[in-house]
Amino acid sequence: MKSSNFFIFSFFLITGFLWGVRVEGSRHHHHQNSHNNPKIYKNDQKDHQFYNFKPTKMFVFGDSYADTGNNRKSVANSWKQPYGLTFPGKPSGRFSDGRVLTDYLAKFLGLKSPVPYRWMKYATNRLRYGINFAYGGTGVFNTTVPEPNMTTQIDFFQKLMAESVYTKADIEQYSLFLLSLAGNDYGAYLANGGTVQDIPAFITSVVNQLVVNMKRVNKLGAKKIAVTALEPLGCLPQSTILNSFQQCNATENIAVDLHNSLLQQAVEKLNNETMGSTFVILDLFSSFNSVLESKGVPGSTTFETPLKPCCMGMSNKYSCGSMNVKGEKMYTVCNDPKSAFFWDTVHPTEAGWHAVYTNLKSTLTQKIL
Repeated sequence: MKSSNFFIFSFFLITGFLWGVRVEGSRHHHHQNSHNNPKIYKNDQKDHQFYNFKPTKMFVFGDSYADTGNNRKSVANSWKQPYGLTFPGKPSGRFSDGRVLTDYLAKFLGLKSPVPYRWMKYATNRLRYGINFAYGGTGVFNTTVPEPNMTTQIDFFQKLMAESVYTKADIEQYSLFLLSLAGNDYGAYLANGGTVQDIPAFITSVVNQLVVNMKRVNKLGAKKIAVTALEPLGCLPQSTILNSFQQCNATENIAVDLHNSLLQQAVEKLNNETMGSTFVILDLFSSFNSVLESKGVPGSTTFETPLKPCCMGMSNKYSCGSMNVKGEKMYTVCNDPKSAFFWDTVHPTEAGWHAVYTNLKSTLTQKIL
């Protein structure tokens, strides 16, 4: 997601309304983990279609939670200091101080992180690891960012297949597909005058379009497709700043609950149709919540004030990476990014993503391999 204030609901308007539209069987709030409710994010119990499936390529679609450098330098803070402070030591187009979700999933698979699509012609030796088509700020529909939405990203991939950059066998036998959706569609909806009353219907349309995209890559040959559950938007600093980063906004997380419930139902239906476990959910909702509630990873990482970002604008006119007309920094950076879960008002630090990855890791082997 891009780092702007975008998904702040009117608390008193939406609270009662969204409680009334939640999908039956969904009871996880921002303080609960999925193991408390076996109906939500349950692991697919069917046998894997492919034994010893070991991806050697990753193809990534989505937004800034997965983008590793596709956004244009002229429009994205991810190419400005202090982004990239921890890794690689300078801005690299990642919306963090360092590595992001894509990098950690690639590490899990024993792969190099797939090269961003924008830079593929400069790194042809890396194409054997796949390609990252994700663009920060985008969604399944057009958003406020002038970058390609997920449908267009898949068009880019299909064009490379037509040009025989990748074969059908590459896709069917050796590839993991990641679809990241972190909420930009909802920010754009509200920014363009969408109403609170119509949010449930719009959530349904977003999930439906995400399902269309999942089916499309499956028809192109993908046999293992991972899609992210929506993270707890009410816990992002852009929301918690309203209470000095002390607690999550439960109302926003009710809307997230609806999105994730619909997604879970859709994935179960798709797997029933394909007679296997082709489609899996990476449960960022529970992983974020677990890390935030534990203030880190017990015995490993500690985030003393997990809802407070490391990098912040000096006022609400500025954001991480902002400069004034004199070229002066208009942001502050914490002393140790490793001590913060969030990097800016939307995105985790490298340490934050590592903590999320650590939380997810126990289920990745069962879901992906």
